[in-house]
Amino acid sequence: MWPSDAEALRAVQQELAGADREPWTIPAGGSVGGCWVCFPRGLTGPGGASDPAWAAAVVMQEGRVVDDVISTGVTGASYEPGLLALRLGPILEKVLRELRGPPDVLMVDATGRDHPRSAGFAVHLGAALGLPTVGVTHRPLVAEGDWPGDRRGDTSALWIGDDVVAAWVRTQPEVRPLVVHPGWRLDLQQAVELVLTTTPLRRTPEPLRQARHLARRARAAAGD
Repeated sequence: MWPSDAEALRAVQQELAGADREPWTIPAGGSVGGCWVCFPRGLTGPGGASDPAWAAAVVMQEGRVVDDVISTGVTGASYEPGLLALRLGPILEKVLRELRGPPDVLMVDATGRDHPRSAGFAVHLGAALGLPTVGVTHRPLVAEGDWPGDRRGDTSALWIGDDVVAAWVRTQPEVRPLVVHPGWRLDLQQAVELVLTTTPLRRTPEPLRQARHLARRARAAAGD
Protein backbone atom coordinates (compact mmCIF):
# COMPACT_ATOMS: atom_id res chain seq x y z
CA MET A 1 0.00 0.00 0.00
CA TRP A 2 3.04 2.26 0.34
CA PRO A 3 4.87 2.53 -2.98
CA SER A 4 8.56 3.30 -2.92
CA ASP A 5 8.69 5.64 -5.91
CA ALA A 6 6.70 8.56 -7.25
CA GLU A 7 5.42 6.82 -10.40
CA ALA A 8 3.96 3.91 -8.43
CA LEU A 9 2.43 6.28 -5.86
CA ARG A 10 0.71 8.31 -8.57
CA ALA A 11 -0.84 5.11 -9.92
CA VAL A 12 -2.15 4.17 -6.46
CA GLN A 13 -3.57 7.66 -5.99
CA GLN A 14 -5.43 7.43 -9.29
CA GLU A 15 -6.94 4.12 -8.18
CA LEU A 16 -7.97 5.56 -4.81
CA ALA A 17 -9.57 8.58 -6.45
CA GLY A 18 -12.02 6.31 -8.27
CA ALA A 19 -12.53 3.73 -5.54
CA ASP A 20 -16.01 3.04 -4.18
CA ARG A 21 -16.35 3.88 -0.49
CA GLU A 22 -19.05 2.75 1.87
CA PRO A 23 -20.64 5.83 3.50
CA TRP A 24 -19.91 6.20 7.21
CA THR A 25 -21.32 8.08 10.20
CA ILE A 26 -19.52 8.45 13.52
CA PRO A 27 -21.39 6.61 16.28
CA ALA A 28 -22.65 8.42 19.36
CA GLY A 29 -19.78 8.69 21.84
CA GLY A 30 -17.36 7.45 19.20
CA SER A 31 -13.59 7.76 19.53
CA VAL A 32 -11.48 10.16 17.49
CA GLY A 33 -7.81 9.56 16.79
CA GLY A 34 -5.07 11.97 15.82
CA CYS A 35 -1.56 11.37 14.51
CA TRP A 36 1.47 13.58 14.06
CA VAL A 37 5.11 13.37 12.97
CA CYS A 38 7.86 15.80 13.93
CA PHE A 39 11.47 16.05 12.82
CA PRO A 40 14.76 17.27 14.32
CA ARG A 41 14.96 20.95 15.06
CA GLY A 42 17.00 23.01 12.63
CA LEU A 43 16.23 21.07 9.45
CA THR A 44 16.12 23.37 6.46
CA GLY A 45 14.36 22.99 3.15
CA PRO A 46 11.77 20.28 2.50
CA GLY A 47 13.69 17.59 4.38
CA GLY A 48 15.24 14.51 2.87
CA ALA A 49 15.00 10.76 2.86
CA SER A 50 16.06 9.04 6.10
CA ASP A 51 15.41 12.09 8.29
CA PRO A 52 14.88 11.00 11.92
CA ALA A 53 11.20 11.22 12.86
CA TRP A 54 9.10 10.98 16.01
CA ALA A 55 5.53 9.83 15.44
CA ALA A 56 2.66 9.89 17.91
CA ALA A 57 -0.93 8.73 17.86
CA VAL A 58 -3.69 9.36 20.37
CA VAL A 59 -7.27 8.23 20.77
CA MET A 60 -9.77 10.52 22.48
CA GLN A 61 -13.26 9.77 23.68
CA GLU A 62 -15.64 12.27 25.27
CA GLY A 63 -12.82 14.80 25.54
CA ARG A 64 -10.28 12.51 27.23
CA VAL A 65 -7.18 10.76 25.92
CA VAL A 66 -7.83 7.04 26.33
CA ASP A 67 -4.80 5.69 24.47
CA ASP A 68 -1.52 7.04 23.13
CA VAL A 69 1.58 5.65 21.44
CA ILE A 70 4.98 7.04 20.44
CA SER A 71 7.23 5.55 17.77
CA THR A 72 10.50 6.53 16.11
CA GLY A 73 11.70 5.95 12.59
CA VAL A 74 13.08 7.62 9.50
CA THR A 75 11.38 9.21 6.54
CA GLY A 76 11.10 7.35 3.28
CA ALA A 77 11.63 10.33 0.99
CA SER A 78 12.03 14.09 0.90
CA TYR A 79 8.88 16.18 1.02
CA GLU A 80 7.21 16.81 -2.32
CA PRO A 81 3.71 18.27 -2.60
CA GLY A 82 1.19 15.60 -3.55
CA LEU A 83 3.55 12.74 -2.65
CA LEU A 84 3.48 12.85 1.15
CA ALA A 85 2.83 9.11 1.40
CA LEU A 86 6.38 8.39 0.22
CA ARG A 87 7.74 10.33 3.18
CA LEU A 88 5.35 9.44 5.99
CA GLY A 89 3.15 6.46 5.06
CA PRO A 90 5.01 3.61 6.78
CA ILE A 91 5.89 5.73 9.85
CA LEU A 92 2.31 6.70 10.58
CA GLU A 93 0.88 3.27 9.78
CA LYS A 94 3.33 1.74 12.25
CA VAL A 95 2.44 4.02 15.16
CA LEU A 96 -1.29 3.75 14.52
CA ARG A 97 -1.20 -0.04 14.45
CA GLU A 98 0.49 0.01 17.87
CA LEU A 99 -2.61 1.50 19.50
CA ARG A 100 -4.62 -0.93 21.64
CA GLY A 101 -7.45 -0.58 19.16
CA PRO A 102 -8.28 1.66 16.21
CA PRO A 103 -10.33 4.84 16.72
CA ASP A 104 -13.68 5.20 15.02
CA VAL A 105 -12.28 8.04 12.90
CA LEU A 106 -8.80 9.47 12.41
CA MET A 107 -7.54 13.03 11.95
CA VAL A 108 -4.33 13.64 10.02
CA ASP A 109 -2.32 16.68 8.93
CA ALA A 110 -2.85 16.08 5.22
CA THR A 111 -5.16 16.80 2.32
CA GLY A 112 -7.92 14.66 0.83
CA ARG A 113 -9.56 15.59 -2.48
CA ASP A 114 -7.58 18.82 -2.62
CA HIS A 115 -4.85 17.09 -4.57
CA PRO A 116 -3.64 16.86 -8.19
CA ARG A 117 -5.04 13.32 -8.45
CA SER A 118 -7.92 13.76 -5.98
CA ALA A 119 -6.39 11.37 -3.44
CA GLY A 120 -4.15 13.07 -0.90
CA PHE A 121 -2.49 11.39 2.06
CA ALA A 122 -5.62 11.63 4.26
CA VAL A 123 -7.41 9.43 1.72
CA HIS A 124 -4.45 7.06 1.28
CA LEU A 125 -3.84 6.55 5.01
CA GLY A 126 -7.51 5.85 5.64
CA ALA A 127 -7.63 3.29 2.84
CA ALA A 128 -4.46 1.60 4.10
CA LEU A 129 -5.83 1.30 7.64
CA GLY A 130 -9.48 0.78 6.79
CA LEU A 131 -10.38 3.87 8.86
CA PRO A 132 -12.57 6.88 8.09
CA THR A 133 -10.33 9.95 7.97
CA VAL A 134 -10.42 13.73 8.08
CA GLY A 135 -7.56 15.90 6.85
CA VAL A 136 -6.75 19.20 8.56
CA THR A 137 -4.19 21.61 7.12
CA HIS A 138 -3.22 25.26 7.44
CA ARG A 139 -3.60 26.00 3.73
CA PRO A 140 -4.97 24.35 0.59
CA LEU A 141 -2.72 22.38 -1.72
CA VAL A 142 -4.39 23.02 -5.08
CA ALA A 143 -7.92 24.30 -4.35
CA GLU A 144 -8.94 27.95 -4.20
CA GLY A 145 -11.62 29.87 -2.34
CA ASP A 146 -12.21 32.94 -0.20
CA TRP A 147 -11.85 32.91 3.57
CA PRO A 148 -15.02 32.50 5.67
CA GLY A 149 -16.51 35.03 8.10
CA ASP A 150 -14.94 35.70 11.50
CA ARG A 151 -17.41 33.80 13.68
CA ARG A 152 -16.70 30.32 15.02
CA GLY A 153 -18.27 27.80 12.67
CA ASP A 154 -18.16 30.02 9.59
CA THR A 155 -17.12 28.09 6.49
CA SER A 156 -16.40 28.73 2.84
CA ALA A 157 -15.90 26.32 -0.03
CA LEU A 158 -12.59 25.45 -1.64
CA TRP A 159 -12.84 24.54 -5.29
CA ILE A 160 -10.89 22.74 -7.97
CA GLY A 161 -12.67 23.70 -11.17
CA ASP A 162 -16.40 23.10 -10.61
CA ASP A 163 -15.89 20.71 -7.68
CA VAL A 164 -15.93 21.59 -3.98
CA VAL A 165 -13.14 19.50 -2.50
CA ALA A 166 -12.56 21.04 0.96
CA ALA A 167 -13.55 24.01 3.09
CA TRP A 168 -12.06 26.83 5.08
CA VAL A 169 -13.40 26.51 8.63
CA ARG A 170 -13.17 29.15 11.36
CA THR A 171 -12.70 27.08 14.51
CA GLN A 172 -12.39 30.14 16.77
CA PRO A 173 -13.46 33.76 16.21
CA GLU A 174 -10.92 36.10 14.64
CA VAL A 175 -8.32 33.33 14.37
CA ARG A 176 -6.89 32.13 11.04
CA PRO A 177 -9.19 29.41 9.63
CA LEU A 178 -8.12 25.84 8.96
CA VAL A 179 -8.68 23.81 5.82
CA VAL A 180 -10.83 20.74 6.45
CA HIS A 181 -10.61 17.86 3.98
CA PRO A 182 -12.95 14.89 3.69
CA GLY A 183 -10.71 11.83 3.56
CA TRP A 184 -11.62 8.16 3.41
CA ARG A 185 -15.38 7.41 3.69
CA LEU A 186 -16.39 10.88 4.99
CA ASP A 187 -18.12 13.69 3.18
CA LEU A 188 -17.32 17.36 3.64
CA GLN A 189 -20.20 18.11 6.00
CA GLN A 190 -19.21 15.25 8.32
CA ALA A 191 -15.59 16.38 8.30
CA VAL A 192 -16.47 19.98 9.17
CA GLU A 193 -18.82 18.91 11.97
CA LEU A 194 -16.17 16.64 13.47
CA VAL A 195 -13.52 19.37 13.42
CA LEU A 196 -15.85 21.85 15.11
CA THR A 197 -16.84 19.27 17.73
CA THR A 198 -13.18 18.70 18.62
CA THR A 199 -12.14 22.38 18.80
CA PRO A 200 -14.14 23.69 21.79
CA LEU A 201 -11.43 26.06 23.03
CA ARG A 202 -8.51 26.10 20.60
CA ARG A 203 -7.85 26.53 16.90
CA THR A 204 -6.49 23.01 16.32
CA PRO A 205 -8.65 19.91 16.82
CA GLU A 206 -7.78 18.36 20.15
CA PRO A 207 -6.74 14.90 18.85
CA LEU A 208 -4.19 16.51 16.51
CA ARG A 209 -3.01 18.93 19.20
CA GLN A 210 -2.49 16.11 21.68
CA ALA A 211 -0.61 13.98 19.14
CA ARG A 212 1.59 16.94 18.19
CA HIS A 213 2.40 17.60 21.85
CA LEU A 214 3.30 13.94 22.41
CA ALA A 215 5.57 13.77 19.36
CA ARG A 216 7.38 16.96 20.34
CA ARG A 217 7.80 15.73 23.91
CA ALA A 218 9.38 12.51 22.58
CA ARG A 219 11.74 14.57 20.44
CA ALA A 220 12.74 16.68 23.43
CA ALA A 221 13.33 13.57 25.53
CA ALA A 222 15.73 12.35 22.82
CA GLY A 223 17.75 15.56 23.27
CA ASP A 224 16.68 17.28 20.07
